Amino acid sequence: MEQLQTAPAAHPATCFVNRELSWLKFNERVLEEAERPRVPLCERLTFLSIFQSNLDEFFMVRIGSLKDHMGMGPNARDNKTGMAPEEQWESALHEIARLELRRGAAYHDLMGELQQAGVRIVDFRTVSDIESTRLQRYFEQELLPLLSPIIVGKRQPFPFLRNKDIYAVAELEQKKGKRKIGLIPCGTGVFPRLIRITEGEYMLSEELILHFIPTVFRGYQIRSKSLVRITRSADIDADARYDEDLDYREFMQDIIRERRRLEPVRMELSRQLSEPVIESLCRSVGLCDKEVFLCETPLDLSFLSALEDNLRQREDFFYPSRSPQKTAQFRANEPFLPQVLEKDKLLSFPFDRINPFLLLLHEAAVDPKVVSIKMTLYRVAKQSQVVNALIEAAENGKEVLVLVELKARFDEENNIEWSRRLEKAGCNVIYGLPRYKVHSKLCLISRMDDGKPQYITQIGTGNYNEKTARLYTDFSLMTADQTIGQDAAAVFQALAKGETVQQSNELLVAPNCLQNNILSMIDNEIAHAQRGEAAYIGIKVNSLTDKAIMDRLIAASQAGVKIDMVVRGICCLLPGVPGLTENIRIISIVGRFLEHSRIYLFGCGEREKIYIASADLMTRNTLRRVEVAVPIHDATLREQLRSMFQIMLRDNMQARELQPDGQYVRVPTEGEPIDSQAICFDKAYEQAQLLHKDETIRGQR
Repeated sequence: MEQLQTAPAAHPATCFVNRELSWLKFNERVLEEAERPRVPLCERLTFLSIFQSNLDEFFMVRIGSLKDHMGMGPNARDNKTGMAPEEQWESALHEIARLELRRGAAYHDLMGELQQAGVRIVDFRTVSDIESTRLQRYFEQELLPLLSPIIVGKRQPFPFLRNKDIYAVAELEQKKGKRKIGLIPCGTGVFPRLIRITEGEYMLSEELILHFIPTVFRGYQIRSKSLVRITRSADIDADARYDEDLDYREFMQDIIRERRRLEPVRMELSRQLSEPVIESLCRSVGLCDKEVFLCETPLDLSFLSALEDNLRQREDFFYPSRSPQKTAQFRANEPFLPQVLEKDKLLSFPFDRINPFLLLLHEAAVDPKVVSIKMTLYRVAKQSQVVNALIEAAENGKEVLVLVELKARFDEENNIEWSRRLEKAGCNVIYGLPRYKVHSKLCLISRMDDGKPQYITQIGTGNYNEKTARLYTDFSLMTADQTIGQDAAAVFQALAKGETVQQSNELLVAPNCLQNNILSMIDNEIAHAQRGEAAYIGIKVNSLTDKAIMDRLIAASQAGVKIDMVVRGICCLLPGVPGLTENIRIISIVGRFLEHSRIYLFGCGEREKIYIASADLMTRNTLRRVEVAVPIHDATLREQLRSMFQIMLRDNMQARELQPDGQYVRVPTEGEPIDSQAICFDKAYEQAQLLHKDETIRGQR
């Protein structure tokens, strides 16, 4: 495809939002779902837990990165807003403190509703004397023998606090008035987190330990006490540390171990400790007072899922049951490979089942005409049918090449284990590229038919993960287009040599030929608008941070191009700014399923181009990863994608619209309520019912 050389124009900072602050706005939208009365009670608990796990990762990745960049000078400034790392850090911590107050209020509201349903998390202010005596006996018999208390002193230095583990901390005073700090690890994993008191009543084990801390530290007076949780940075540049003389897989295992010991970026307290103790804790772990947060909720909300499990019989506490449906695109009881050779197929998750793709892989593994299967793996399920199919193919004598990305953050250990199993089965395994993550979702099946090579290519927007295919919205294209297959083959040839492709015919492949082609297509719409012709851009992504693309979208808006965007998470571009982004509308959909698919639409009518892609419009995706976008040629599939995109734009139940001031406002429910995810599932059920009816009629003939 054509290489674009034009440099993007710069635009004023009034059009942009800082990336970190935009991410916090996204997590606020998650928190809003936990606060929303129309969401079933247990689903609200799930959103609250997601809010916390999101925030944990934000501290580990983004705050850790900001701290690494502090003091690095002008080059470390945000290229959109001009904020220095120190300013971003300060602003983010201020915003987080505000959100923590909302999280506390939401938690207490939810606990009140749970209590009405007969489930309570109690403490010693609410239990009876009989229950208190029983809990003391339980503590002394079941917990105390398993505890490992520490008193910090000259002979016992301050211990290492594990990332996200909970510790009971006490300020201890001896008879002579000398004070020390005592710590007890609470997250040993050898006793249950939720302690059942009576039917429907539970206490958290760390609260029980904290209450009886005087029993542990006998001979001391307890001046103050609290539960403490440390969050450590996970920001570590593996490529910068890699030595080519090392085994890469063993090196990544060392990186994982090292990450567990990186510097702390946050300390959470369940209760207020005295200032000297907080200062001592901060000094010991290397934090300042701004990085200390007093929480109005338990420090780890993962126990909420166990409470939900105890309420499964209450159907009104959960979303109505929905499961992926059988797609009408494939004929039942017929091989899948020939059907893809006939016509392109598109699966839409979680509305369609992933089974057709899994069966396609299985058929390829046993088809005597298939000579090779090549695939990129970024995140896979713990019990992966995809990997099992690849192993089956290798055991059947097929050439199997698998790129396993060992730098997939927080999935490294799972990927290392799968890479071992693949190698053991005879697959050729490669581990990615220096400086680039391989984030593409690409599978190439090569056959020999009558002596001629034949390609079947699958390109997706989401990972090869059967579990997330039921929870995330994604697309998976299967095509026998030979030009696309040739492009995919070129991608794998480059990866096998440790390189990236420099050009392609149909696919847009980052880092060399995705961003430039997107900019070219934006320019094409600008040219049509300047001639007074209809011009349109539609984009659905998870995040938008690429400055070059945003600058060009601003220029398109100024030229009169109509632009619609669905951006779930980070969005650094402000729509509706007078004279700059007046023709841009941006919404975010946060609902039952995680919006994860990526769609690019350019043009109107006969010249419309539609792509699905693995890439968000972030600089890391467009320039620092291997990503793939594929054009959709089949008219039926194009209409399916166009229709789904239009439904999202009309969503008035789960959508919020981004305002020029950076705030998100829920789209008003005027007229017919439109929940885009529910509508897509309704259509999947309707089509599955019609398919079942047709199959029944055919079976009776």
